[in-house]
Order: sequence, then structure tokens, then C-alpha cells
Amino acid sequence: MATNHGIINELSRSYAMELETIQNYLANSIDLDGVRAEEIKKALLRDIEEELGHARKLGNRIKVLEDRVPGSLDLHRTQRYLLPPNDSTDVIAVIRGVIRAEDEAIDQYKKIIKMCDPIDLVTQDLILEITAQEQAHRRQFIGFLYEYERGEAKRLTAAAA
Repeated sequence: MATNHGIINELSRSYAMELETIQNYLANSIDLDGVRAEEIKKALLRDIEEELGHARKLGNRIKVLEDRVPGSLDLHRTQRYLLPPNDSTDVIAVIRGVIRAEDEAIDQYKKIIKMCDPIDLVTQDLILEITAQEQAHRRQFIGFLYEYERGEAKRLTAAAA
């Protein structure tokens, strides 16, 4: 059975993940180049606000559970796959990175949902709400991926002909 301490640790991990995602979304929204990148840059900028909201909610919940909100030196970083690509026009790499970040967030939140049942239903309710928003972000970028990969395949076919 999960403990309050275990739940706080996972909330802190999620808090760090959200902040890392914000950093990488911001970097990619600035670094991407090209006409094809504009819609992705706009979507990343919109998502930054929502991810920041998630981090705020997680931080507030950590505080309510009577722990300390992690500072910058307490935050673990793992999102190498979401760093701006060397080729600033590689929109597909960024889209795939976003999808992976959303998948990892959703998996992390599912873990917390299970941990909270039935001992912390308030935290569970908060995480259910955040999970739904992460799933919507993921779905949006899957749509982008389909569109960009289809366009890339058409360009390669035309170039080969």
C-alpha cells in the first residue's frame, strides 16, 4: 500500500517532469526554423501555459501534503529526446519528442492514480484531470505526426520520380 511519503515523491517527480517539458517546449518553440515549423511552434507555446499550470497544481498539492516544493537543484532531468535537434528544420523529431514526453507523463500519472487509491482521493482527482489534458496534448501531436510524415513521404516520392 502506498504511503503519503511515496505519493509526495511521485508528485515531486511529476513536478520535475513538467518543468523539464516546459524548458524543452520553449527551446523548441524558439529554435525550430522553416514554414513547416510555424504551427508546431504555436502549439508548443500554447502547451507551455498548460504544462506550467500542471506544475503549479502539483507544487501546491506537495505543499498541502506538508512537504517542500523542489527547487531547481532538486530537479532530475532525462528528456534528451526532446532537446532541440541539430537540424533546426527537423520538425518531425520535435513532434516525436513531444509525443514521447506526453507518453511518459501519462504513464507517470497512471502510477500516481493507482498509488492514491483509496488513500488520497483528492490527489487522485487532481491527477485524473491533468492526465486528461496530457492525453489531449498527445492526440494533437499524433495528428501533427500523421500530417508531417504523409507530407514527407510525398516529397520523397516526388523527388525519386
